[in-house]
Amino acid sequence: MSKEKTIQIRVTDAEKSGFASAAEMAGIPLSAWIRERLRLAAIRELENAGIKAPFVKPIGQADGN
Repeated sequence: MSKEKTIQIRVTDAEKSGFASAAEMAGIPLSAWIRERLRLAAIRELENAGIKAPFVKPIGQADGN
């Protein structure tokens, strides 16, 4: 999946440190950890509102890669 857009957020030193520690424990880069968690939160909130997340493809559908 090509990532072409950037989202900037401001966090406290403590938040960044905590996020970085969690990403390290998961064995993935911080940006991947944040993106993964943000995607899960968006899916949950959208599904609760009866909306399908636009980035979730049905099982078995090719993603172009």
